[in-house]
Amino acid sequence: MPFIVLFLSCNTAIKKQNARSPLIKSAVIIADDPLLDTIQKQTFNYFWEGAEPNSGLARERIHIDGVYPTSPKNTVTTGGSGFGFMVLLVGIKKGYISREDAVDRFVKMVDFLEKADRFHGAWPHWLNGETGKVVPFSKKDDGGDLVETALLVQGMLTVKEYFKDGNAKEKELANKIDQLWREVDWDWYTRGENVLYWHWSPTYHWDMNFPIGGYNECLIMYVLAAASPTHPISKEVYDQGWALNGNIVSKDSLYNIPLVLNYYENDDADIGPLFWAHYSYLGLNPKGLKDQYADYWQLVQNQAKIHHAYAVENPKNFKFYGDSLWGMSSSYSINGYHAHRPGDDLGVISPTAALASIPYTPEESIKMLHYLYEKQDSLIGIYGPYDAFSLDKNWSVQRYLAIDQGPIPIMIENYRSGMLWDLFMQNDDVKHGLDKLRFTYENNSN
Repeated sequence: MPFIVLFLSCNTAIKKQNARSPLIKSAVIIADDPLLDTIQKQTFNYFWEGAEPNSGLARERIHIDGVYPTSPKNTVTTGGSGFGFMVLLVGIKKGYISREDAVDRFVKMVDFLEKADRFHGAWPHWLNGETGKVVPFSKKDDGGDLVETALLVQGMLTVKEYFKDGNAKEKELANKIDQLWREVDWDWYTRGENVLYWHWSPTYHWDMNFPIGGYNECLIMYVLAAASPTHPISKEVYDQGWALNGNIVSKDSLYNIPLVLNYYENDDADIGPLFWAHYSYLGLNPKGLKDQYADYWQLVQNQAKIHHAYAVENPKNFKFYGDSLWGMSSSYSINGYHAHRPGDDLGVISPTAALASIPYTPEESIKMLHYLYEKQDSLIGIYGPYDAFSLDKNWSVQRYLAIDQGPIPIMIENYRSGMLWDLFMQNDDVKHGLDKLRFTYENNSN
């Protein structure tokens, strides 16, 4: 279990140690902050009350302003639904829903995914929640999306671990998830090469031509592909494809904070949007996670710290940037959608960036949370903070995206109890995949 849990479970020990350990006292206060309960409940409801009713999966977006410019209300996101699987487990733990009601929803979701369009076992980026048919994400992106599939499988395997020793209905749910996991043909997406490809279309085949190599949000895809009990990739695919034969390693720093890995092959002085530090690590615990290329806890902590340091420096002099207002990610933007980051800063803050980084930067993240709810509460709606805003440009949007809301309650829970990390990391297939890729990692006590 994560370090903080040891103290949260021993109130007497906390009181004895608070006097001599300000760090422990601060961590406990943050973990018990009532605003964390508030935001967990609000963001949970995006995936519970706001779910697409036929499939039970996560709507790709919910616009409180009622305008759906690019996708209808019945479009569901597979990756965002993977987050939804995990968020509903948070709901059980927090008492928002009963275990029985959660199981009924999970059965609906899994039964829908079983019948929905798949392409060599991989789901597309978007599905029609009423029919299960693919909704093209772009002209040629109308087939399998291996990254979104990995995010979905990460969530489903976490649910499998939660219910695998339960009653008959729960065991059946776990077995159905296991079967869907076994049917993903990860190796086929290599095209016979030592790299994984993102997309395949039955119409356009490999025309999108997107091999995935170099650091980004896709580490979980390579880990699951290596972990597959039926269609695994070799370590050579990881080393040559993902790690670029070792060229993934960085020796550069920003704000005297090491980058650890290269974020952009052609720009050593830039760093990615913060969702890169979240998506793969919703289930994959970065604490103690190391391979020959990186210490992943250092990697994700440093990325969040660099984003925070950038906001404090505020080199573009945007209004209100600072210690309590920071964090950029891919989100809505003033003109459409944008991958905000320090090297591409439009003055737009994405709340998910700082809030979902709470395991890495607890004090900085909690300051952002209080700033939003106490000084900018017009930016808060029924499902928590709206997706993005710019105080500098006096711009905000009353809209939500599943892929931005989902990491917030999950990472808050990982900070508070480690629940999702513990469940995912105890999966035997996952452990086999990590061993195969020669990771070292914290052993789960369960």
